[in-house]
Amino acid sequence: MNTLILASLHWRNTKMNNNIKQTGSSKSIQKTGLKGMFRSLESYNFRLFFMGQSVSLIGTWIQRIAMPWLVYDLTHSVFLLGLIGFTGQLPVFLLGPFAGVLTDRWNRRRLLLYTQALAMTQAFAIAALIFLGIVQVWMIVVLSIMLGCISAFDGPARQSFMLEMVGKKDDLSNAIALNSTMVNGARLIGPSIAGILIASTGEGVCFLLNGISYLVVIVSLLRMRLAPKVEKSKQPQFIAQFKEGFAYTFGFAPIKAVILLLALISLMGMPYTVLMPVFAKEILHGGAHTFGFMMGATGFGALSGALYLATRKNVVGLERLIPMASALFGSGLIAFSFSRYLPISLFLLVFTGLGMMMQMASSNSIIQTIVDDDKRGRVMSFYTMALMGTAPFGSLLAGSLAQWIGAPNTLIIGGTSCVVGAIVFTRNLPKLKAQIRPIYIQQGIMESPISIIKE
Repeated sequence: MNTLILASLHWRNTKMNNNIKQTGSSKSIQKTGLKGMFRSLESYNFRLFFMGQSVSLIGTWIQRIAMPWLVYDLTHSVFLLGLIGFTGQLPVFLLGPFAGVLTDRWNRRRLLLYTQALAMTQAFAIAALIFLGIVQVWMIVVLSIMLGCISAFDGPARQSFMLEMVGKKDDLSNAIALNSTMVNGARLIGPSIAGILIASTGEGVCFLLNGISYLVVIVSLLRMRLAPKVEKSKQPQFIAQFKEGFAYTFGFAPIKAVILLLALISLMGMPYTVLMPVFAKEILHGGAHTFGFMMGATGFGALSGALYLATRKNVVGLERLIPMASALFGSGLIAFSFSRYLPISLFLLVFTGLGMMMQMASSNSIIQTIVDDDKRGRVMSFYTMALMGTAPFGSLLAGSLAQWIGAPNTLIIGGTSCVVGAIVFTRNLPKLKAQIRPIYIQQGIMESPISIIKE
């Protein structure tokens, strides 16, 4: 009897090994941990994108630091800081869902080429105004609105283009994590460079360098080798596609829950960046260097979170990480609001950035994994709207509250809201996991309980 059992086990193991050799299944031989951290870079197109964006995003973060500093230096108004944030991101909220429909209808690479060229023009325009010495707040408002309109189309196109670049859905979550690593590597480097440039040369050079950096990503997009996309001879009407995307996004509980929590985090928590110049100048009694160090600390925490996510084998378990990261982000904001000592503030901002990044990247990975491919652009437009579109209202709210009750108390309210949102999400987690699990099984990400029992 024992001999029969051993023979049976040997036959089964031999068969499994042969199947792996014959099929070359990516799931069976998929690298994990540190070995698999950069597996999505094996794709030529994504590697080009990664290199180009790595340069461009440093310029973007240099501009993001220079913009509020320029406004605060011109006006010394916390309210106007919030207003600039509001006007710059409001178009994402208004145009985002419609941009998603167009993303599903148009060529995504061509759309990204247009958005990058227009964003480059916006950066050069602000640089010229500063160098000519004629820059005024109303000009910044107009150009911020212009960039917001560009971002409304750029966000959904960039997110939905990810799968086309990577090619393999198994590597999609790794690509998203590496993209977050790239963003936060830039977040770490860009603010430090911006602080030095602002103190030594002024804000104009920051905008000029950002404009130049767009050339790199434009070249990387032009050099990609993409399979020709079959254009549909007849597509549904625009309004019909919009309604379909809306119904799908908010009719499927997991996507709805993830997007609503992300919207809350963006509305109440993310506007802390608008108040950072106030903390740097008024509360911690520093200057541009202090501001750069604070944003750099947040970037270091975010980069750490993105690197951790890149080491994960797949998206399984990220649904539990989302509320944990949200609670960490909110708690970090609350603790930071009480600090009056720079080293402690920087330490707390590391954890704030860690929670923020893991919440955003985990949300992105889950949505991109479970969404239907033909609705990807529309769903990612709602993701972009939740991430960036609600931020202008948060910026305006944060600026108004800070003017009334002070910046520290404003952060306490925002952080508490994030923690409450995490608790509500956790209570609904069992139901959400039950709806996500069949999709994971269908895609081969998880094994079916029935197949495990049979084995």
